[in-house]
Amino acid sequence: MAKSTNRPGVMGGLGGFGGFFDPRAAGYQDPVLVAATDGVGTKLKIAIDADSHAGVGVDLVAMCVNDLVVQGAEPLFFLDYFATGKLAPEAAAVIVAGVADGCRQAGCALIGGETAEMPGMYAAGDYDLAGFAVGAVERGQELTGTDVAEGDVVLALASSGVHSNGFSLVRKVAERAGADFAAPAPFQDGVTLAESLLTPTRIYVKSCLDAIRSGPSHGGVKAFAHITGGGLLENIPRVLPDGLGVDLDAAAWPLPPVFSWLRTAGGITPHEMLRTFNCGVGMVVIVDADQAERLEGLFRAAGEDVFTIGLVVKAEGPEDVHVGNLDEAWGAA
Repeated sequence: MAKSTNRPGVMGGLGGFGGFFDPRAAGYQDPVLVAATDGVGTKLKIAIDADSHAGVGVDLVAMCVNDLVVQGAEPLFFLDYFATGKLAPEAAAVIVAGVADGCRQAGCALIGGETAEMPGMYAAGDYDLAGFAVGAVERGQELTGTDVAEGDVVLALASSGVHSNGFSLVRKVAERAGADFAAPAPFQDGVTLAESLLTPTRIYVKSCLDAIRSGPSHGGVKAFAHITGGGLLENIPRVLPDGLGVDLDAAAWPLPPVFSWLRTAGGITPHEMLRTFNCGVGMVVIVDADQAERLEGLFRAAGEDVFTIGLVVKAEGPEDVHVGNLDEAWGAA
């Protein structure tokens, strides 16, 4: 599985105390390295209870590599950490296969990892995952958001579902609604609730790299924001210069049925939805207005569902992100 992820720059194979990677062999002349680490969170509880582990390896990779590409970096290699009380080889193999799948989607190599058995630390069948990714960008080509300006256009790349954040609240909503994870999903035909919620996190690396390499000045891309924990309200401001905010139109993108169900079943306010979940937007792209139409077409050609959802504006007060038309677009909870 690790061999299937090999790419230029990989030196040697598994089995040593560390993995080697040569950035020059990967085509970089003066690389700045970018590192990210993350996990899958309590989404794993649903995977464990449903005995469905195929997608969580993809989730693990996605949560790391999507954080790299927002800096303009190409993911180069990945390492995983798998901890459990007693190793179940069949489940572990499925999880690692998912990690390899995610690495192939991101174009990075799986060059090592750690499997830890810790009896007494984890209940029978439980496990946890952590991932570590390193990427590179040529010096001076980093994407930091400092060029974002009033009038820039905000694009949204659609999510594949809940991704890997907010699952403590998801599980609480399911519990209060009396929903059975093994029963049909109340908002999607043909799958169980667990199967729908376990849809893997979308990996945006290749389409985002295509965009920033499509022309000078990052192809007109000013910033990316990976919408993870904190949702739209807390992640977009991370790439905005002081004094700027965004004005978004909730009617400009569809709210996927899973979020409508969560909002209604949990009685969750729009503000809390926007602060907790991606609400159908997995990646925000802030672009030069003159390049917006071209980039929207590029993302669509790369297989993304893309929507123009707002503009960069002067910040008014403490709120950096304003979302209008919520009641009209989402309806009453």
